[in-house]
Amino acid sequence: MTDDVATRATAGFRSAYGAEPAGRWAAPGRANLIGEHTDYNDGFVLPFALSLRTVAAAATQPGETWTVWSELTGETVSFGAAEVAAPGRVTGWAAYVAGVVWALREAGHAVSGARLAIASDVPLGSGLSSSAALESAVLAALVDLGGLDLPAERRPRLAQRAENAYVGAPTGIMDQSAAIRCRAGHALFLDCRDESVEHIPFDLDAAGLAMLVVDSRAPHRHADGEYAARRKSCEHGAEQLGVPALRDVDVAGLDDALARLDDDETRRRVRHVVTEDQRVLDTVALLRAGRIREIGPLLTASHASMRDDFEITVPEIDTAVEAALAAGALGARMTGGGFGGCVLALVDAAAAETVAAAVTAAYAERGFTAPGHVTVLPGPGATRLD
Repeated sequence: MTDDVATRATAGFRSAYGAEPAGRWAAPGRANLIGEHTDYNDGFVLPFALSLRTVAAAATQPGETWTVWSELTGETVSFGAAEVAAPGRVTGWAAYVAGVVWALREAGHAVSGARLAIASDVPLGSGLSSSAALESAVLAALVDLGGLDLPAERRPRLAQRAENAYVGAPTGIMDQSAAIRCRAGHALFLDCRDESVEHIPFDLDAAGLAMLVVDSRAPHRHADGEYAARRKSCEHGAEQLGVPALRDVDVAGLDDALARLDDDETRRRVRHVVTEDQRVLDTVALLRAGRIREIGPLLTASHASMRDDFEITVPEIDTAVEAALAAGALGARMTGGGFGGCVLALVDAAAAETVAAAVTAAYAERGFTAPGHVTVLPGPGATRLD
């Protein structure tokens, strides 16, 4: 699939600029296996990279000017040093590119002028982090083109800064870490407090398993405001409990902690985060032991917690999870920030299409827009293709 996207990026570069690119850089979308809304609570997450990728074909150009063409919109946008001097001066999809240039310059790097062409198979608005894929592909291209000294472990924070401070989206560090640092056949166990990572074996193919990703096609309902509200509630809970972040509440002392909170909504939000952190740790332990099939119930428990305690699912998402489980999935859960997006279902590889068909049938019965689906295996993070 990457070859096709890379070919389209190259064709776009030729069409937009009448020249050949100096190289092509790819970065993946990601799915979070488990650990939802734990990232901004200094907790643990376990994402893996998808085979769906964004490719930037790029070459340098003189001066401090950056030009980018998008396959998705057909637009070509140019901006100079004045436009990237402060957030808000470049808007729309091009802000993600300008934000990377801005963040690099803010960090003291001399960024070469460049022409870029972007193509992608990561669907927008599906919770698979198309924005981090775009930022990470552009970042890899600009670092290589400029010969910049920026090790991989420092890149996620810079890409996150581009999205937080320039674009204005309050994401945690997980998306960019996954897009940049994942390895094929592994999940990325990330401690969001100290940003340490461990590559956990997650070889679905060897286990005869696959991950079915169901695009719910549900419109994101008030996602930005609700995300901010959940974050505020978690911060309120941590403040009441006198801890730096909810990561510092041990699951063994959860009942005592909940009793100290002053309202039921905060209790539910805190309970989700604390138990979700524990589910990440339990999943990692099973994967380290090679017991990959046994993680299914943890995925399903995570979904129930998101549905009941964190209240971020929607009817389409719940229908997909229920139908997948009824059709034989080992476990299923929503992935992403919520209020739409995608569902992950851990399935026997031979049963993937049967499970997908069951979800589609359940959607038809409820009168929902038909879902999309793709079967994926854990892939690599950002890389230069040629």
